[in-house]
Amino acid sequence: MQDRSHMPYTDAMIHKVQRFIDLVPNNLPHAVTCDIKFRNYLIPKGTTVMTSLSSVLYDSKEFPNTETFDPGHFLDGNGNFKKSDYFMPFSAGRRMCAGEGLARMELFLFLTTVLQNFKLKPLVHPKDIDTTPVVNGLASVPPPYQLCFIPL
Repeated sequence: MQDRSHMPYTDAMIHKVQRFIDLVPNNLPHAVTCDIKFRNYLIPKGTTVMTSLSSVLYDSKEFPNTETFDPGHFLDGNGNFKKSDYFMPFSAGRRMCAGEGLARMELFLFLTTVLQNFKLKPLVHPKDIDTTPVVNGLASVPPPYQLCFIPL
């Protein structure tokens, strides 16, 4: 994991995949714990609210060309990784996913291990792979496709 800070493009690519696939478009329902005023609206205590994570992950002001897969959204002018407050694939607010840190670590370790040991080759030309999500309940799942893992 100590290598992660020296691999900004890999970190940016992982963040971009998470932003791009938008796995959980809407956060789980939460209840407001006290009356709150938000943008001139009064939200009474006990009101159920749902956060649209897609609206944040696909904000065109923060991520220009949101439909384009470009890890550069997470890199600064010097090629260093830059965080974004708009990156929230694990939820929003104080009750974010408790396993977020572990999930980020596992994604990095799994991907780098695969890339260090295999050449990845799709069975069809990459431009012919349809990445349009298959919406399934609360999740937005990418469609299945086949990929060959060729040992290096």
